[in-house]
Amino acid sequence: MDNSQKMSYHAGEAKGQAQEKVSNMMDKASDVAQSTKETMQEAGQQVQAKAQGAVDAVKDAINK
Repeated sequence: MDNSQKMSYHAGEAKGQAQEKVSNMMDKASDVAQSTKETMQEAGQQVQAKAQGAVDAVKDAINK
Protein backbone atom coordinates (compact mmCIF):
# COMPACT_ATOMS: atom_id res chain seq x y z
CA MET A 1 0.00 0.00 0.00
CA ASP A 2 1.52 3.34 -0.99
CA ASN A 3 1.34 6.55 1.03
CA SER A 4 -1.65 7.88 -0.93
CA GLN A 5 -3.65 4.72 -0.28
CA LYS A 6 -2.77 4.82 3.42
CA MET A 7 -3.92 8.43 3.67
CA SER A 8 -7.15 7.59 1.87
CA TYR A 9 -7.73 4.61 4.17
CA HIS A 10 -7.13 6.69 7.30
CA ALA A 11 -9.39 9.46 5.98
CA GLY A 12 -12.13 6.89 5.47
CA GLU A 13 -11.59 5.55 8.97
CA ALA A 14 -11.79 9.04 10.44
CA LYS A 15 -14.96 9.76 8.47
CA GLY A 16 -16.57 6.56 9.73
CA GLN A 17 -15.65 7.36 13.32
CA ALA A 18 -17.01 10.88 12.99
CA GLN A 19 -20.27 9.58 11.54
CA GLU A 20 -20.60 7.12 14.41
CA LYS A 21 -20.02 9.87 16.98
CA VAL A 22 -22.62 12.10 15.30
CA SER A 23 -25.07 9.22 15.24
CA ASN A 24 -24.51 8.57 18.95
CA MET A 25 -24.94 12.26 19.75
CA MET A 26 -28.19 12.37 17.77
CA ASP A 27 -29.48 9.31 19.64
CA LYS A 28 -28.64 10.93 22.97
CA ALA A 29 -30.32 14.19 21.92
CA SER A 30 -33.41 12.24 20.90
CA ASP A 31 -33.45 10.46 24.26
CA VAL A 32 -33.15 13.77 26.11
CA ALA A 33 -35.96 15.27 24.04
CA GLN A 34 -38.23 12.30 24.75
CA SER A 35 -37.43 12.44 28.46
CA THR A 36 -38.14 16.18 28.53
CA LYS A 37 -41.43 15.64 26.74
CA GLU A 38 -42.49 13.00 29.25
CA THR A 39 -41.45 15.19 32.19
CA MET A 40 -43.44 18.12 30.81
CA GLN A 41 -46.50 15.92 30.29
CA GLU A 42 -46.28 14.71 33.89
CA ALA A 43 -45.88 18.27 35.15
CA GLY A 44 -48.89 19.34 33.11
CA GLN A 45 -50.97 16.52 34.56
CA GLN A 46 -49.93 17.52 38.09
CA VAL A 47 -50.86 21.16 37.46
CA GLN A 48 -54.18 20.09 36.00
CA ALA A 49 -54.90 17.87 39.02
CA LYS A 50 -54.02 20.67 41.43
CA ALA A 51 -56.22 23.12 39.53
CA GLN A 52 -59.10 20.66 39.62
CA GLY A 53 -58.54 20.23 43.36
CA ALA A 54 -58.70 24.01 43.82
CA VAL A 55 -61.92 24.20 41.80
CA ASP A 56 -63.42 21.42 43.88
CA ALA A 57 -62.39 23.17 47.11
CA VAL A 58 -64.04 26.42 45.97
CA LYS A 59 -67.20 24.53 45.00
CA ASP A 60 -67.27 22.82 48.40
CA ALA A 61 -66.76 26.15 50.20
CA ILE A 62 -69.61 27.78 48.24
CA ASN A 63 -71.99 24.88 48.78
CA LYS A 64 -71.58 24.85 52.58
